[in-house]
Amino acid sequence: MTTIEGGCLCGAVRFRISGALHRTSHCHCGLCQKQHGAAFRTRARVAAKHFNFLQGEDLVTYYESSPGMYRGFCSRCGSPIVNRFGPEAKAVKKRPEALHQVGIALATLDGDPGVRAERHDFVASKAPWFEITDDVPQFATYEPPKPEGQT
Repeated sequence: MTTIEGGCLCGAVRFRISGALHRTSHCHCGLCQKQHGAAFRTRARVAAKHFNFLQGEDLVTYYESSPGMYRGFCSRCGSPIVNRFGPEAKAVKKRPEALHQVGIALATLDGDPGVRAERHDFVASKAPWFEITDDVPQFATYEPPKPEGQT
């Protein structure tokens, strides 16, 4: 089983992931740009049961950036820690499994997580000053990955 740790900039919040990272992407939506102060956020999802705080959970403050979407950040240094959906989120209505997953910014992880972005999402709202130069598939909005074996 894969185990990787991560945390915030000031070190007050630390967490461990003890399961596979999946659905890795570069998210170019305006909310991720604002949260990260960058052209995009590179993120992955992990089953919530495989995400555990080692310290500082009480320092994580959640902000509801859109109905049912909660972005958790360190209240000391502002680093993004974890994103999660509430049951009222549109994403959960479309993909119920999203309620049992958390999103992690790959840059908060210690070392190489061993995964790479599989897609660029929300490129219709990408920063105008940033040019995508790789061959990773691009999607104007978010299109859920097709289940294995479907085309």
